[in-house]
This record gives sequence, structure tokens and C-alpha cells, in this order.
Amino acid sequence: MSDDRTPGRRARDASGDATVLVADDDGDVADLYATWLQGRYEVRVAYGGTEALEALDGSVDVFLLDRQMPGLAGDEVLERVRERGLDVRVVMVTAVDPDFDILDMPFDDYLVKPVTREDVTDAVATMLARASYDETLREYFALAEKKATLEAEKPARELERSERYAALTERVRRLETRADVALSRVGDDYEAAFREAGAGD
Repeated sequence: MSDDRTPGRRARDASGDATVLVADDDGDVADLYATWLQGRYEVRVAYGGTEALEALDGSVDVFLLDRQMPGLAGDEVLERVRERGLDVRVVMVTAVDPDFDILDMPFDDYLVKPVTREDVTDAVATMLARASYDETLREYFALAEKKATLEAEKPARELERSERYAALTERVRRLETRADVALSRVGDDYEAAFREAGAGD
């Protein structure tokens, strides 16, 4: 496995019913995402951070969360979600360009607005596929997404000067071996999914 390639967002729909929560203070945007997802999933919509936390429970599989919301910002919502110990995959969907602060944020993926229907639907499908992964694979993919996000948004020179980016890169490299072992244990289906994601050798 090479640690400098990005896990892709090829859609892999999970079997069975899934619930997606969309939170964005721009009602038109939130409703648009919901329209894109309805028919395939059960969709809940929240128009603010507090409302999102009220709508979030253990039945939610994927949470699309805006960072910039008045009152209770997405960053704080994310912290509260993780404090509650909910097993939900969180995708930040935001106009905030990512900085090194994302390394402290426990999300699973980061989409920078504007996003397309394909961006949203593929992200949700990928998160549902990862829901059945073990902790090692989840951590690997989450960190690899952060690494890829920073590489897409930051100049190479700035990355080279960052000790935090260097530590992230090393962590991803170390997880690769454990991720390979985890993949070998769970069989060909996971290996195929991993190759599709562009993370294989």
C-alpha cells in the first residue's frame, strides 16, 4: 500500500436501510442535499447545530455537517457528537478551507463547498461501506482523508515545514501495515473495496 495516494469516493451502497442527517444553516443548501439523497436513504434535515444534536441519535449512520453555523458551530457539534460516543460517520461539508486544525477534528471526510450531487452521494455511500470496517481501517481511512485534504489545499512548501503534517504522514504509514493485516482477515470483498479506493499497491 502506498500512503501518498488518496482513498477515492467511489460509491458503494451499503445494503439495508440507512439514515443520513444533513445539518446546514442555509436552508436551501440543506434541502438540496436532502433531495439528492432521498429515495435512497432515510434523510433528516437540521438547520442549525442545536437542532442537529436534537435530531442525532444512534440510528443515524452518516452525518453531513457544515462548519460555519451561527449559535453552535459545526466544530463544536462534532465535539459533542464524539463525546456522546455515537457510532456515526461524520462528513464535514463546508466552505471553510481546511487548515492544520483539521488534524484535531474527529471527522471521517471533508468536502469543500461548492459540492456536486456526485460528491455528496459518493461520500455517503463510501461512509456506509466503511461502517463495517474495524477500528484500524476506520482510523487509517480517516487519517488518509485528512492527509489528502491538506495536500489538495496546501502548498507543498508549507506542508514540508509542518511538523504536524510530518507526524500525520508517519501515522498513516504505520497504520498501513495494520490495515493490510485487517484487510487480509476480512477477505476478498474488503480487498476489492480497498483497491477500488486507489489505496492498494
